[in-house]
Amino acid sequence: MARNIATSTTVPLSEMLAFVRPRHRMLLATTRTDGRPQMSPVSGGVDDEGRIVISSYPSRAKTRNAERDPQTSVLVLSDEWDGAWVQVDGTAEILHMPEAGDGLVDYFRCVAGEHPNWDEYREAMTLQDKSLIRITPTRWSPIATGGFPADVAARLDAL
Repeated sequence: MARNIATSTTVPLSEMLAFVRPRHRMLLATTRTDGRPQMSPVSGGVDDEGRIVISSYPSRAKTRNAERDPQTSVLVLSDEWDGAWVQVDGTAEILHMPEAGDGLVDYFRCVAGEHPNWDEYREAMTLQDKSLIRITPTRWSPIATGGFPADVAARLDAL
């Protein structure tokens, strides 16, 4: 039986962003005050400026941590557990209401498409006092898939 072979494909920024755009399941890593990582499962997207955008609240650890230390990482996962992924490192900018309003509209569009009532959406974001985390990519890993190293798969297939 043929084994899945792990892949690792180095891509330029434009291809990395094209890979991330349709994928909205992410793990956001920020740094706690004690230096250890804070991992948060989030939904995210890519805005027109090529930044990863994530909706949050001012009191959440991820928001407070990114305000204190803007160096963040995002692991972007495929919908399938064994699908491809990429880690994106970058610098976060945090926007709170009312400055976050237009960015939250962009966030919604890139994650879910058009809203049936933008005025209602903006009102809800204001009522919820939402924040927006915008991460400008500074480096990224190769786009990878899991599996066996090719030499190990060959040995196993030969058995």
